[in-house]
Amino acid sequence: MKRQRRSFSAGFKREAAQLVLDEGYSIAEACRSLDVGENSMRRWVNQLENERSGKTPVAKALTPEQQRIQELEARIRRLEKEKSILKKATALLVADEIKSTH
Repeated sequence: MKRQRRSFSAGFKREAAQLVLDEGYSIAEACRSLDVGENSMRRWVNQLENERSGKTPVAKALTPEQQRIQELEARIRRLEKEKSILKKATALLVADEIKSTH
């Protein structure tokens, strides 16, 4: 029977990766202890190493700092999109105003 796909919280992934990086567990030991696959564990360990070195992850961040960075980057993208819309609206209003005065 095929295993059902499980999802793990960012906190669980971070703590699992910390077992390998900080507590001296091998990846195989941590996998057996937590009943997770090796590919998943390797991905989490690599991601945590990258985040600790300051790289912003593509996937959902594991560390609170990187999570905050991702939230702020999303907010910046949203605000830039809103600013672009407002610029276009202002240009249209100015163009209408110019047409109506001539």
